[in-house]
Amino acid sequence: MIVAIPKETAEREKRVALIPDTVSKLIDKGLEVVIEKDAGLASNFLDKAYEDAGATIQENRAELFSSADILISIQTPSEEDLNTLSEGSILICFLWALQNEDTINLLKERNITALGMDAIPRISRAQNMDALSSMSSIAGYKSALIGANKLDRYLPMMMTAAGTIAPAKVLVLGAGVAGLQAIATAKRLGAVVEAFDIRPVVKEQVESLGATFVEVPDLDEDSETEGGYAKELSDDKQERQRQVIHEHAKKSDIIITTALIPGKPAPLLVTKEMVHDMKPGSVVVDLAAEQGGNCELTEPGKTTVVNEVNIVGPLNIPSMLAHHASELYSKNMWALMDHLLEEGEPHFDFEDEITLKTTITHQGDIISPMLKEN
Repeated sequence: MIVAIPKETAEREKRVALIPDTVSKLIDKGLEVVIEKDAGLASNFLDKAYEDAGATIQENRAELFSSADILISIQTPSEEDLNTLSEGSILICFLWALQNEDTINLLKERNITALGMDAIPRISRAQNMDALSSMSSIAGYKSALIGANKLDRYLPMMMTAAGTIAPAKVLVLGAGVAGLQAIATAKRLGAVVEAFDIRPVVKEQVESLGATFVEVPDLDEDSETEGGYAKELSDDKQERQRQVIHEHAKKSDIIITTALIPGKPAPLLVTKEMVHDMKPGSVVVDLAAEQGGNCELTEPGKTTVVNEVNIVGPLNIPSMLAHHASELYSKNMWALMDHLLEEGEPHFDFEDEITLKTTITHQGDIISPMLKEN
């Protein structure tokens, strides 16, 4: 079987889906690997390294797609590219099926089996396949650096001959994978860190990293989905949550927001009133910018200044650390491929939770329980 790796063409995308080490493992499994010329160049994986690993370099993109039995990418290929895939072939990438109905219909019509890396279930058996967590960890780390770089102050306490400088205060909203990594990085940089999340279960994790957990009284409803994500709160509890966040925002030098709800716009956590009450020179880094933003004033892909507060809406943060992001994604992909392959052929056992939930379309049908429920 031919496994094909295209060069990513989406704006801001520098990652590559497989690195040479993983290519070697797939070849050892009896697969042939073909990679588009310079696919790894932007993340500093050169064609020669792929050739040394046993891959073939292909310069013609259309031929790469049409020859693929399994096409592995990061972003969903364009409609034009998808139309060159052979019927019955397999596509594995970030699909975001709930938000891309037209793409899913096209895959179904063309009898393409599609697996979404964003649909990997968050269970212990699938941890080594969980690309969302891998990329979120990178985003959380980088968000703290973006905030520190934008801030015109020290993060750690500094004792100098001219006097002592107090440490910066960082507020992290959302304590999932990205939030926890943001907390850890900000702490390593010397900041005083607070964190808020509607899920009480994360309090212990937040405190274990040396941060203070911000609690909202009486958030006693079940606030976590089966997959470990935060649920939407009632209007009353959202308002109570915002009042608490507002008080802590006034004192913060950096706010990092990370809250997402699968298949829905990002929840509003930082209102324009909160921004107007923040200190001049402070920074908001909105990791949810691609889904509309957690801050009311975020402009995706831009840095805006409102009331002397810098609001950063970065897009595709993992691509900013393209080398290591590609390495982690490639390892996640290898774990998934190793799970699917039997004697060099992909095997789809829909009694298995990982295969069932990750597979979006197969043989012209919708397989994903997530899509069937919506």
